[in-house]
Amino acid sequence: MTTLLHDAIAELDQRYVLPVYRRQPVLFVRGAGARLYDEQGDAYLDFLAGIAVCNVGHCHPQLVERLCEQAHTLMHTSNFFLTEPQARLAQRLCEISGMEKAFFSNSGAEACEMGIKIARKFANAVKKTPEYEILTLEGSFHGRTMGALSATMQPKYQDPFKPLLPGFRALPRNDIDALRNAFSDSTAAILLEPIQGEGGIYSISDEYLKEARRLCDRYNALLIVDEVQAGFGRTGRWFAYQHAGVLPDIVATAKGLGGGFPIGACLMRGVATEVLQAGEHGTTYGGNPLACTAALAVIEIIEQEHLLENAARVGAYLQARLHQLQASGAPIREVRGRGLMVGVELTQPIARTVFQKALERRLILNAIGETILRIVPPLIITESDVDEAIAILEAVLREC
Repeated sequence: MTTLLHDAIAELDQRYVLPVYRRQPVLFVRGAGARLYDEQGDAYLDFLAGIAVCNVGHCHPQLVERLCEQAHTLMHTSNFFLTEPQARLAQRLCEISGMEKAFFSNSGAEACEMGIKIARKFANAVKKTPEYEILTLEGSFHGRTMGALSATMQPKYQDPFKPLLPGFRALPRNDIDALRNAFSDSTAAILLEPIQGEGGIYSISDEYLKEARRLCDRYNALLIVDEVQAGFGRTGRWFAYQHAGVLPDIVATAKGLGGGFPIGACLMRGVATEVLQAGEHGTTYGGNPLACTAALAVIEIIEQEHLLENAARVGAYLQARLHQLQASGAPIREVRGRGLMVGVELTQPIARTVFQKALERRLILNAIGETILRIVPPLIITESDVDEAIAILEAVLREC
């Protein structure tokens, strides 16, 4: 049953907001920890976290306090001037990532876009041929701006917006022979997600990442890793590429970085730090004091509350419970992922139905297409939260 407030907001949304989202009939007015609350005060267990954004939970008191303090002090200056939060955040990001420089954006798509621009300028200077290409992977998703979209190898996202930027080639994921055959002196870069999020929670193997690093070194190409969804503790490490023990040349990140406040970052090292010169790239809002303060607070909370370890431990427990559900006869074909970035592939095309029925029982999941459920809860969740979610999921799957 909806309320007058819900109906009024839904009417405004329908009348004035461009209808590019599939809205659900729920109005959230408050968040705390791993739960969201609607206008009637009903609590929903959030196993989506704003699509892997609210890594430290909703409205973490320390994050809220730091944002309020910064809002009272300084919100914006432009990037013509120094601000302390931006410099401090750049230092922390380089320390935890192994990179050397940071550029701040407002989103993951912008961070990926910058990586593409660096690769193109690098190739123009080093390859000295217009025939260079950037390799990407089938099923990838890097954003909706035109450069990032051109690297997103999913027809449903690309086809309506053709012609796209030239110079991208898709490879089958985890096919090391195809990877080796694709590299040449014309390869400018390879852009990949260590775990494909929108593509269905498919992990790229550590061996594949190591081979990509070796080939980039051999052919003087850049390894660009898209950590927009997998980064900031989601897999039990700060970044998913750290499981493979490789260092990229460029890392694109966002989502969990700000804990709910919009911020992205493009991190780089080595020759990638030397490509762009003053005036060749920029942003009005990127790296503003509020966003950088939020990100600094998120990093502190993750460290203080040991959320990397929690993501690894509770993520393993979540996958174990899902495997138990599978063994009990639930229509689950495969459970995959790392840490608290988990995909559940179903044996029937019922993912959207499962999502709807779970929402009715106040559990928030996400359906990717017809057969895959995406589970990316806040990193603060407990085994008790997992048990609650599994009980709901089990009941829903029994109905479908």
